[in-house]
Amino acid sequence: MRLPFQESIFAFARPSTLRYTTLLVRLTHFVFAALPGLLIGARSIGVDSIGFSQVLVLSLAAGTLCVLVSNLFGLYGPDLFSNRLLVKRTWLAWSLAFCLPALAFLPFSVALQMSHYWLGTWYLASLALLWTSRAVMLQFFQRRMRRGKFLRRSVIVGMTDNAMLLADYMLDRVDAGPGLLGFIDDRQGARLPAHRLPHLGGIDRLETLVRDGRVDQILLALPPSMSDRYDGYVQRLCRLPVQVLLAPDMSLLRAPRQRVASVSMAGAPMFVIAEPPLQGWAAPIKRAEDILLSSVALLLLSPLMLLVGLAVKLESRGPVLFRQRRYGYNHRLIEVYKFRSMYHEMRDEHASVQTGRHDPRVTRVGRFIRKTSLDELPQLFNVLGGSMSMVGPRPHATATKAADVLFEDAVEEYVARHRVKPGITGLAQINGYRGETDTLEKIQRRVEYDLNYIENWSLWLDLMILLRTLPAVLSARSAY
Repeated sequence: MRLPFQESIFAFARPSTLRYTTLLVRLTHFVFAALPGLLIGARSIGVDSIGFSQVLVLSLAAGTLCVLVSNLFGLYGPDLFSNRLLVKRTWLAWSLAFCLPALAFLPFSVALQMSHYWLGTWYLASLALLWTSRAVMLQFFQRRMRRGKFLRRSVIVGMTDNAMLLADYMLDRVDAGPGLLGFIDDRQGARLPAHRLPHLGGIDRLETLVRDGRVDQILLALPPSMSDRYDGYVQRLCRLPVQVLLAPDMSLLRAPRQRVASVSMAGAPMFVIAEPPLQGWAAPIKRAEDILLSSVALLLLSPLMLLVGLAVKLESRGPVLFRQRRYGYNHRLIEVYKFRSMYHEMRDEHASVQTGRHDPRVTRVGRFIRKTSLDELPQLFNVLGGSMSMVGPRPHATATKAADVLFEDAVEEYVARHRVKPGITGLAQINGYRGETDTLEKIQRRVEYDLNYIENWSLWLDLMILLRTLPAVLSARSAY
């Protein structure tokens, strides 16, 4: 399975690519900030008592200021090459750049002659172009880099255990793997361990590759036990016109979903092993999404929920709702609501036995609402209350097992699902992992999808999952 691009899609890009891309983005910002004002303003010449020279000056000033302010906001620094759309920062930079020329002209009569239609249309058109150009740029470079274009061509010196761990780490990243050429090691034949990355030869061969312009980056991955060889390698490699990096001990980076970044604490370099998800504006945006969608869903589905509740009550004795303690955010227990689908006297509050086909504990109404997921509708109250989300990893009961093994014992990374709130639906559910989890493989795949969702959360991903949930429910065969 291909992993998504990491935070910086240009972490392994060639320096020339960085230079030309930065220049291209600056030029694009200038054009998209100035050109709409010039074209739209030209139609107002003679109508709003605005001359061409005034329109031209304002447009060029806005374009220039857009580049300068964007630079102050860090849009041309390392964040330019992040895998984010930078929507908020682009909006703030353009808004400030747009307002400054108007304020400069405010003491003069020309400010009173500006058409509100012209200014409003110009502002929105340029903002849309700036956002669109950012999205197009990301898509273009991501596709090219998947094919190995624009990437630093790297080799790893020393075919050691640490070097092979580093190679595996890089090969599993689509923004680094295509640029990794192979290993450099002076050993030959049977003395070399087997690996999917090829052995290119020794140090003499490396010098030839560099001189021929076929290598841009050298990674030293020798273990601490071979520290006596570092000086000789460093002295020899530093003579070459390429970047030489010292790779870390990769055994320190086996934590789930890690990333490496240049971070210093009191001047000492640090590795970022893990970060909380949904940072910055992501958490309030997701909460606003949950409040809005759950409120609308409760309003629209309330007649259906009343009918389901009535059917549950008429068929068997007991409460309409079933409350169950499940793991939520930060591995804390929350109370999850469902329509009761079992006979009340046969309920399983801890889910110690998973529900199977023709389960005698399930009522006729219960079998229908479980199959169609109507029993999950009361969880909209959980979402509105803040203990759950519309989209996220499904919450599991405390005693749930797969092949007689507790979920947290079956999958090492299972608890990492609880870094976000659980959801009514999720990425695993729309990919067919819904209902009974009777094998270790099923829970492993669920966790894999859940962690993938946490890493790559976006508003658009949530909407896509919600849109695909209904077809996934209708086609599911493993929900009993």
